[in-house]
Amino acid sequence: MRGRTNIMTTTTNMVNFFEESKKYEEQIIKDRRYLHQYPELGFDLPNTQKYIQQRLNEMGIDNKPCGIVPEEITKKYAKAGFGVQKNCTGVVATIGKGEPCILLRADMDALPIEEEVESEFKSKNPGKMHACGHDSHTAMLLGAAQMLKDHEDMLQGTVKLMFQPGEEWGYGSKLMIDDGLLQNPKVDAAFAIHIMPDQEAGTLSVHKGTISQAMDTYIVEIQGNGGHSSQPHKTIDANMIMNQLYTSLNLLYTREVDPTKNVTFSIGAMSGGTVTNIIPDKSVLQGNMRSYDQESRDHLCKRIPEMIDHIVKAWRGEYNIVDFHTPTTANDPAFIDEIMPALDSVMGKENVVDLGALSGSEDFSHISQAVPSAFVVLGTGKEGEPPVHNPRMHQNEAIFKYGAALHANVAMEWLKAQHK
Repeated sequence: MRGRTNIMTTTTNMVNFFEESKKYEEQIIKDRRYLHQYPELGFDLPNTQKYIQQRLNEMGIDNKPCGIVPEEITKKYAKAGFGVQKNCTGVVATIGKGEPCILLRADMDALPIEEEVESEFKSKNPGKMHACGHDSHTAMLLGAAQMLKDHEDMLQGTVKLMFQPGEEWGYGSKLMIDDGLLQNPKVDAAFAIHIMPDQEAGTLSVHKGTISQAMDTYIVEIQGNGGHSSQPHKTIDANMIMNQLYTSLNLLYTREVDPTKNVTFSIGAMSGGTVTNIIPDKSVLQGNMRSYDQESRDHLCKRIPEMIDHIVKAWRGEYNIVDFHTPTTANDPAFIDEIMPALDSVMGKENVVDLGALSGSEDFSHISQAVPSAFVVLGTGKEGEPPVHNPRMHQNEAIFKYGAALHANVAMEWLKAQHK
């Protein structure tokens, strides 16, 4: 960790949230360790929701469940192999009152990974692990909530706290938005932090513009007409159609997108058939596109279904598409300029860097497409350490107080600045 220079001075009008976070550091770590032991997957996180609401109630912070899963979304995710989940166990809470309103977000779902890190707080749920740091995100926001509640009389507006499930599925925030998350009171700006265990501890990466890729997933179920391998003329070969799609979809972006736009398309799974002498009746192809450029993405999202339709029908097959779409996360340059002094004062200006855009996708994108937003990355380790989504991922818990202080300071100072 680089040395930290505290450039914030405590006055009657300014709270030194980094110093205050030290008072709550033990509780932040305690919250993180509890959540780490009991990871849950997807939209339905009943134990996690219960714990968060209990902690908010202890602080005297108004809160309520948020998120409804429409039947068609339940069916779509079940069909894609995610299981049947009918509940979205998000939590929304408010501190302060009046306008403007800033939203602070933490995600809280885990991954289907068997943890390989031995510790006193190792996951107790087999095959599930907080390998993306969402447990620490939630704990840091709970720490910020306590500090903001302590100084609620100083807030010149409302802070809305968002605890969301289903980030790894790319749709949890959308379910909360559809249930009124950004209204009553209306959200004017949003801020989120993601930890990174292979980024230098104590550094904060802040990047203006597009910070994460869009992710567009297509699962194509092909219906042919199976038969004996000695009589292919009597069949509609679902496997052949699948292979035609594999080739064509992989070539599409190489011929219709500017090579400088950095688009990727990958077929991650293909299945069809059982033995060599049977032409299969059905097959399934699963592909995934990643992109940063909106124009390229719009073009390909139109062309991919067209190509699927034409190729399958050319070979007399039928098909069904299950698709999922997560947009890019957009860091609003003007909003970042507004909050930069609040970030510098917690981290020390020399520790705020720009490491560029992330290669993955992020569910906070749905928020960032709706209101001016900032998504920043907090280092909790060092280069070469196991990254996120790794069964050996671990973090430096001493960094969590920085995240709590960042949330609190951004909210307090941004609200104050809107009244100048």
